[in-house]
Amino acid sequence: MSYILNIETATKNCSVAIAKDGVTIVCNEVAEEGYSHAERLHVFIESSLAEAGLTFKDLDAIAVSQGPGSYTGLRIGVSAAKGLCYALSIPLIAVDTLKALAAQVTVLDGVVVPMIDARRMEVYSAVFSADGKHLRETQAEVIDEGSFQEIDAPVYFVGDCNEKCKTVLTKPNFRFLDQIIYPSAREMGLLSCEKYKKSDTVDVAYFEPFYLKDFMITTSKK
Repeated sequence: MSYILNIETATKNCSVAIAKDGVTIVCNEVAEEGYSHAERLHVFIESSLAEAGLTFKDLDAIAVSQGPGSYTGLRIGVSAAKGLCYALSIPLIAVDTLKALAAQVTVLDGVVVPMIDARRMEVYSAVFSADGKHLRETQAEVIDEGSFQEIDAPVYFVGDCNEKCKTVLTKPNFRFLDQIIYPSAREMGLLSCEKYKKSDTVDVAYFEPFYLKDFMITTSKK
């Protein structure tokens, strides 16, 4: 039996879940415009453990969403996960953010394209088969009329970019699942359990989030 604490903070959704043998038994999350991760994360961790009737000592591993996504959100989640792993002497598992987002989709055919907003018409995206296999690795790309035109099968788009992408992605086989907006720790349970069974963990001391793009600092024009 394994208990894994899953942390997802790559987007506006601050999400914490506990999974038992890959099945999520508790999930606490909230998506707010103001990115309340710093205030909410540790509260959600403690409340999730309490709801599950567990203590920190019952945890076998901690999984964290590795990115891409918000620089600040990723740093908060990874810092919390690394600190807990170090204190508890348990392994750290990194879960692909876009894979967790795509895992919310259940379809029998076609491909799933999870997208996370990277401002303007740029997105972080990947392509998965209906059964969850990676068909195209994660990349940052600018969406235009030519994006994904080579795919003739049904394409299911999920994430927080649907509204802005609908204006240019108009091919008849493109389908937007607007109800799926943010990745959640709820879907990380099975993914992290699979990695735990294979001892697919990361170094607590040296692990860094998958930012994909360099962090850019801008100065005020005032």
